[in-house]
Amino acid sequence: METGMRRIVIFVVLAAVVCVIAGGIYWYMGRSSGPQSTFRTAPIRLGDLTATISATGTVEPEEVVDVGAQIAGQINFFGKDRNGKSIDYGSEVDEGMLLAQIDDSLYAADVALAKAQLEQAKASQARAEADIGQLQAKLDQAANDWTRAQKLGPSEALAPTSYDAYKATFEISKANLAVGQTAVTQAKAAVDQSQASLDRVQRSLSYCTIKSPVKGVIIDRRVNIGQTVVSSLNAPSLFLIAKDLRRIQVWVPVNEADIGNIRCGMPVTFTVDAFPTRIFRGQVGKVRLNAITTQNVVTYIVEVITDNFDGKLLPYLTANVLFETGRRENVLLVPNAALRWNPRTDQIAPEFRQIAAEAASRPARKLAETQPTTKPSPSPTTECASQVAPEEAPMRHGTLWVKQGDFVKPIKVRTGLTDGSQTEVQSAELSEGMQVITGEQIAVSSSSSASSGGASPFTPQLGRARQPANAGAPGAGGGAGGPGGGAGGPGGR
Repeated sequence: METGMRRIVIFVVLAAVVCVIAGGIYWYMGRSSGPQSTFRTAPIRLGDLTATISATGTVEPEEVVDVGAQIAGQINFFGKDRNGKSIDYGSEVDEGMLLAQIDDSLYAADVALAKAQLEQAKASQARAEADIGQLQAKLDQAANDWTRAQKLGPSEALAPTSYDAYKATFEISKANLAVGQTAVTQAKAAVDQSQASLDRVQRSLSYCTIKSPVKGVIIDRRVNIGQTVVSSLNAPSLFLIAKDLRRIQVWVPVNEADIGNIRCGMPVTFTVDAFPTRIFRGQVGKVRLNAITTQNVVTYIVEVITDNFDGKLLPYLTANVLFETGRRENVLLVPNAALRWNPRTDQIAPEFRQIAAEAASRPARKLAETQPTTKPSPSPTTECASQVAPEEAPMRHGTLWVKQGDFVKPIKVRTGLTDGSQTEVQSAELSEGMQVITGEQIAVSSSSSASSGGASPFTPQLGRARQPANAGAPGAGGGAGGPGGGAGGPGGR
């Protein structure tokens, strides 16, 4: 009996030891097969890079003439365009062509009245000139009588009273002639005044006929037949004429942070919603200096010149504009995430840890370039000759990380132009196709997944290796302390 009990105890102890050992082995193997951190990599690519500034503008005719009315009146009728049709939206007109006729009955009556007043003034002038002849004859007669009286003198042949009478008659005739001459001058002034009044009312009458001042296209008709236009302090607008729709402009408001990168002659591409698959091209013609401030945001209007030879671009379309601020050809390109990612100290190869720590403590420095890093821009137009072109973007220091066994090692590079997703890099250690690290991701084994009972991957797991805060979808950046320092990467605006 005791022997049987002893065997049972020994069996129980052995069973417990075996269970403990098996559980420890299972726990150890389960721990070793837990989630592990792996690196995401991307190849260095050789290609072209274009940096742009995006903005939204409005298509505008290059030169627009606002035709107004200088008098008040009712619109009687419209003129005819080149095709013999009544003036309307889109009508093509020539210089001097009749656009509209305003009721001229009142102005015609004013012209008739002014003409009558002019004839009356001319008649008064003729009468005054005739009176001058009569007064001159009387003066001649009085002068002769006074001459003879002076020869005789006051004597028995000429009474003193007669002598005085001849003298008085001569003086009166001379004064009357002066009065007559003044009347002639006054009559001439009255004629000139009447002529000026006639010219004024005739000009007002001519304003009743609205003519096109230029050759172009009617893009807006703002009145209808029978409508009364009233001219007060401001001339009412009747028609809007574009001189030449084959030459068109895009007016683009550009933020003050980007205006320093805009220069005359810079190539521009844009699209409009009316033709979403077509890319239109132009160049910067002028940067207006009268800034506009809206809710503390300062913008400058940039005029983009483009050809509209086929007439596709219509006035006032919304344009999505890209200013080409720089271009690189056949350069090595890396994703911006590769320049932003920083490894943990235990991930860096031991021989590079001290160098990496010293580099991290130093601020980024600009590199002076002896050669221009962008293609030369087109020569500026005359209007833009006084504007200063922006300086070329300087190269900067950056760091890329590549695998070295189970660790990573740094490669010092110079970063140049960026388009927001890729950045130009230069280094003697780089070559096309080389894999650079862009981030980290957690690799979970199948046994670990099974042991977790198919739990959601979004459920926090205990015992996982530390995952960087920025490890996520492929292409995401690394730590915030990388060379790029922002979403745009190094060199980004």
